[in-house]
Amino acid sequence: MTALRRSFTGLLAAMAILAMVQGARAAPEGFATITTQHDFKTLIGRVEAAVKANGLFVVTRASASKGAASRGLTIPGNMVLGVYRNDFAVRMLEASIAAGIEAPIRFYVTANADGSASLAYRAPSAVFAPYEDGGEALAALAVELDEIFAAIAAEAVGTVPVSP
Repeated sequence: MTALRRSFTGLLAAMAILAMVQGARAAPEGFATITTQHDFKTLIGRVEAAVKANGLFVVTRASASKGAASRGLTIPGNMVLGVYRNDFAVRMLEASIAAGIEAPIRFYVTANADGSASLAYRAPSAVFAPYEDGGEALAALAVELDEIFAAIAAEAVGTVPVSP
């Protein structure tokens, strides 16, 4: 084996090890994934209903699977739902302009191979934790939002009934 070939093989091995290590990293702090018995479309509807029932709004939607479908490709269903409310946005920005990049806070719905779907989100307190400039005001807002996001998730996945 030539020196160049050995170097290339070593580089490929190192890249494979790095990819495995990166793939094995723990989820970010405050990140939760809940596998449900609902299918993808149903879970999206349940998340939207729970968001509304808890006084927030779905303000953004993004879906790589819909984008791929428009190109004639099929990939497993996924949708990011950005959720917030203007009074929370104002309070957040009063506490920390920098934290504004985190709004809206997201729920992520993914289709699973068995036909079920999963709901993932990061707790608002974890999302806002890096913004120390927000002080107690941002921390208090985050705790308030943690409760709302947990309620939305519980209602959406069926742990508790969806509020009227």
